[in-house]
Amino acid sequence: MENLVWVVHVLAAAGVIGLVLLQHGKGADMGAAFGSGASGSLFGVSGSANFLSRATAIFVAVFFTTSLTLAYLSSHRTGHSSVMEMQKKMTVMPGKTQETSKPAQPSPAAPSTAKDVPQ
Repeated sequence: MENLVWVVHVLAAAGVIGLVLLQHGKGADMGAAFGSGASGSLFGVSGSANFLSRATAIFVAVFFTTSLTLAYLSSHRTGHSSVMEMQKKMTVMPGKTQETSKPAQPSPAAPSTAKDVPQ
């Protein structure tokens, strides 16, 4: 389930990026008014703006929905919530005793005077 939502999320993100890059800005209409550029296109004079705007809105809605779904799935995941809790559960298992480590070896005593120091 979560993998499917991830795939749809990535495809929606790529769709939004692609559609935004295909659209032209508001300043592009000024250049078309003075004769530079073809004002007619595959979708008609204003048809491409409406089609691309609606498609972008649909992809943004899908992206927003999948973002909320992934956040919900992440917060309601069963299992360990932190690495420390997982470590505690792994070290303390019912029916088993913990091994105690060997006591630390005492460090050798430091020489008390300068004449005790080997040269």
